[in-house]
Formats: sequence, structure tokens, C-alpha cells
Amino acid sequence: MNSAAILPSRNEPATIAAVTTAVDTALAEHRSVIVHADSSDTLATADQFTATATRAAKVPLTGLVRGKGAQILAAAHLPDLAGIDAVLIADTDTRGPDPAVYAALLDRVRAGAAIAVADYPRHWDEANLTNHLARPLIAATTGHDVPQPLAGDLVLSRPALDAALRAARALPAELSACVDGYGIDAFLLLTAATAGPIASVRFDQPKQHAGSFAHLAAIYHQAVPVLLHLTRTGKPPPATSDGATAHYRVADRTLESARLSDMLTTLDSFGPYPGGYDEHPWPEPVADAWRAVNSGTPVRDAARQLWPHYLRRVTDWLTRGPRASTRQRAETLAAGHARLCTAVLTPAGARR
Repeated sequence: MNSAAILPSRNEPATIAAVTTAVDTALAEHRSVIVHADSSDTLATADQFTATATRAAKVPLTGLVRGKGAQILAAAHLPDLAGIDAVLIADTDTRGPDPAVYAALLDRVRAGAAIAVADYPRHWDEANLTNHLARPLIAATTGHDVPQPLAGDLVLSRPALDAALRAARALPAELSACVDGYGIDAFLLLTAATAGPIASVRFDQPKQHAGSFAHLAAIYHQAVPVLLHLTRTGKPPPATSDGATAHYRVADRTLESARLSDMLTTLDSFGPYPGGYDEHPWPEPVADAWRAVNSGTPVRDAARQLWPHYLRRVTDWLTRGPRASTRQRAETLAAGHARLCTAVLTPAGARR
């Protein structure tokens, strides 16, 4: 099987060499290619990539428009990827990248998965969009419970990549702009699901990478419209009678008080919380947004209406988190997951 890798980056000269070397080790193919899709402000990251020795052929793409999705899609259209059977997409801000992680993802696609997604435990203060919204929404509306649906490390089969490229061409302009940004992860996962099975590959160590909290607003407003669009026609799986809930792995760590204060100040800066929050607690507003889209509300409007509810949820989580045990945090996330699965099956008028 011929493999390729796409490394989307922006201003990451400190990590690009290590990621490139780890990816090259994992590919372990005589006929493979690594594409560096770069939108950096300077050539420092591209120069590091070029200077890194690899067995695989290297294709540098520089001067690309900013946007993770735009960079990935630009690389995916290259003739260099013709005939490739599996494409690895790797985060380029990873500290201490492990070739075994990339190799394990490739192996699952070689074994028949349409997409293989890394399942890392996440520190309790991270992955707020994943844990509170993306994972439970995808599970509730499609039946695919993927622990890290927005993982930056994944492998696509050729049919899955082709399905994604076809779907990208058919998107309306407003959603195309979202997929060109942080909406790409949800887009690749949910379009790949139309081409075959999803494999979540479990790893035991938390991923070490640059924090994304500073980009919270951009990530939300690009990813959530894509999530709502691609789950809107999902058929919620029937509720189970055994009371089972999803398992969340929440890695513990101490969050410095100054850091926590900065995070809460950032959340406060986005605006006031909605009235009536307590009457419609999380995750009911997520189910409301999903129903609104199914009733014809534009996805970006639905995402904007959900935004203040999401901010309140994250604020509550971060405020209470330092006092909670690891088990309590995992149970809280699992309970929210179960409530959303029930909420999408419950007509809005039947809610008490």
C-alpha cells in the first residue's frame, strides 16, 4: 500500500522537523510522499521541513492561504497523491511526536477502515469543544461514538479522501469557508463515515501539543456549523435500556490559578450568558440547535444562538473542575453525553 502524509502548518519551526521525522519513520514505504502545506508568515518552518532528511519524497507547498482546511485540501488535490492508498494527516504542533502513533493509524486503514482517528486521553481543561459538544452530538445523531472526533492525527483511505473531496466541492459558500478553517476535522470524519468504518485507535498517554484555548472562538464558529450541517440528517440510534453511558478519559493535571483566571476572563469577554440558562441546562441547547437546523434555520445562525450556552458550559466546567476528582470529571462528561442522546430523541414540546 502506497502512503502519503500531509503536514498542515503555520509558524511551527520548533516542531516541524520532529514531526516530519516521526511521520517518515511511520510511513516506512519505498513509494511514499510527505506534503508540507504551509501558511507561515516567514519561511522558517518551510526551511526546517526542507532541511529534514527523509526516505519519503518531500513536496513543499508554501504561501498557502491561512486555514487548516484550505491547506489540507490544497495538498490533497496534488497530482503527487494520485495512486496513494492511505493519507496520514498529522498535527505539526505536537511535542515529542511518536512514530508508533502514526504507524498504528496507518495499520487500521490498511486493515479496512475508511478513517482511523487517534484517541488520546485529554487533560481535563482541554478539548472543551470535543467533550461538551462534538463527541456527544455526533454520537447522539449518527450513532458513531468517536472519543476524539476533532483529533488532528488521522489517516484516510483513498475512498474516504475521494468522498471528502467530492463533498467539499458541493458545499455552499458559507460552509466551504468553515471547512477551509477549523471545521476540516469534523468534515473529514463525517464524510469518511460514508465510505466505510471509523476506527478509533486508543493511546494511553495524553497528547502534548500547543494549547488551542486562545483560538476558542474561531474553532467554535468554524467547526460547529460543519457539525450541525453534517449531522442534521442523522438518524439518532434508539436509546438503550441498560443505562450504559460513554466512557470519557480525562487526564488530571494541576491548572495554575493565573492560567485559570486568564481562561475565565477570556470567556467573560465574549459576552453575557443567555437568560433562562437554568431552565434549559446543557446539553438541551445543543439538541435545540440540531432541531433548528433540521427545521430550516441556517447552520451558522444556529451555531451563533448556541454560542452563549456553550460559553456558560465551559465556564461552569472550568470553575468547578479544580475541585473535582478525575472520576467525577469523567462521570460528568458521560452524564452530559447520555442526556444529549436522550434529548435528540425527545420532542422539544415534551421537555419539562
